[in-house]
Amino acid sequence: MRLIRSTVARAALLGVSFALVTPSVTLVQPAIARSAPDSFADLAAKLLPAVVNVSSTQTITAKNGPNMGPEMPAFPPGSPFEQFFKDFLNRNRPGGGGGGDNQPAPRRAQSLGSGFIVDPAGYVVTNNHVIEGADEVSVTLQDGTTLKATIVGRDESGDLALLKVKSDKPLPTVDFGDSSQSRVGDWVLAIGNPFGLGGTVTAGIVSARGRDIHQGQYDDFIQTDAAINRGNSGGPLFNMDGQVIGINTAIFSPSGGSIGIGFSIPANMAKNIIGQLKEFGHPRRGWLGVKIQQVTPEIAESLGLKDSNGAMVAGVTDGGPAEKAKIRGGDIILKFDNHDVKEMHNLPRIVADSEVGKEVPVVVWRDGKEITVQTTLAERPADEQLASTDAGKPADTTKPTDIAGLGIKVAPISQELKDKFQLQDSQKGVVITDISPNTPAADRGLKPGDVILEVQQTQVTAPADIQKQVDAARKADRKNVLMLIQREGGVQYVPLALTKAPASKDKQPG
Repeated sequence: MRLIRSTVARAALLGVSFALVTPSVTLVQPAIARSAPDSFADLAAKLLPAVVNVSSTQTITAKNGPNMGPEMPAFPPGSPFEQFFKDFLNRNRPGGGGGGDNQPAPRRAQSLGSGFIVDPAGYVVTNNHVIEGADEVSVTLQDGTTLKATIVGRDESGDLALLKVKSDKPLPTVDFGDSSQSRVGDWVLAIGNPFGLGGTVTAGIVSARGRDIHQGQYDDFIQTDAAINRGNSGGPLFNMDGQVIGINTAIFSPSGGSIGIGFSIPANMAKNIIGQLKEFGHPRRGWLGVKIQQVTPEIAESLGLKDSNGAMVAGVTDGGPAEKAKIRGGDIILKFDNHDVKEMHNLPRIVADSEVGKEVPVVVWRDGKEITVQTTLAERPADEQLASTDAGKPADTTKPTDIAGLGIKVAPISQELKDKFQLQDSQKGVVITDISPNTPAADRGLKPGDVILEVQQTQVTAPADIQKQVDAARKADRKNVLMLIQREGGVQYVPLALTKAPASKDKQPG
């Protein structure tokens, strides 16, 4: 199954002394569904004029070479077919036509999608992938009028774009609705330009909410079974009040055609971004400046949490809002601006939807209790500015210390280890020098050379620090101990199951 952006692109009886006892029964009222509309025609007629076709063209320069076009079949020398195929291929290659040096000529590629008008002044919403890389963009109205469009702003991360067209008369519009009020099972209409056919109406229901289809960190799609095909991208998904509750963006399909699994960007997410594109020309998302990881049951247990909700801070960006608010690695973010963070993936969306410059409360779990800090959100930098560097490769040393029950041996960082394992001069922590098989450390994929930075959210600089924290966790009857590990791929919190420490080998009095 492929993900495709939809562009041309029982009761028990008890016998006691022969008396029949019947348990009480709670009657469940049957669910009553609202009947389907007799017709969607009136609603469709009202909405169709505001839905447009979006066409974009891009110049593609063909490169000359052996892979340019099909090769001529091999014929015996002098075969009459030889010249025939040579002439045919010359005429059909880019820049061909039978003359000159047959250099490739630029070609024009066209993309067809959909959009909808949200302002009588000519503002049109569509998907970014519909117009990405375009040299020219045009919009065709329901009456066949074609207008040249300019790109007001684009949001690559959220796959949204805002266009502007000029018209000598006010244009019909549609409004955004509250997508949070749409329930699974609600009727919806999709209108768009499938396969370039022009305004096409399909009906279905909301099949699911909050879908993550791994297209980006802000995934929160509405799933629908209304038929969506290539060319529907950028088109609106309407509720029965004629409000836009989603922007049709992608489909799951083995063939490129609709199989009843389509995805739409929720209106509540889109309208904020569209407003920013109109005002600033680019999206202005809130930014906290943290790297996060999922809170597993083992991590939760090791920190005394009752459940595995929240997002664990695995790192803090220097100079970012989180650092200024004293948020630190190992904190579990439970609430952000009064929104519960149920799992890691919720946090980026909540932060991104928050106003830049707004001061918000953040509830974190630290040292066995909840604390609240205040942070002022910044604007999310461009992706290239967020690139980070991580240090480190594995290590080994003489005189390693065995951390009983975990299956690891560790050593302080020395110049010998830095040289041998290419550690940076500024590297902090304690190096793992050996991993015993079939132990908690081996089960978690640790390996010699991983660097332990923290244990139970406490910084460690020597093997004794690690042993102290492990002993304290055992004394507190923890089932897991939490370590912050640095390796080539970055830093990550890793919970290790605590087994009983081996019995002492000291001689007993006789």
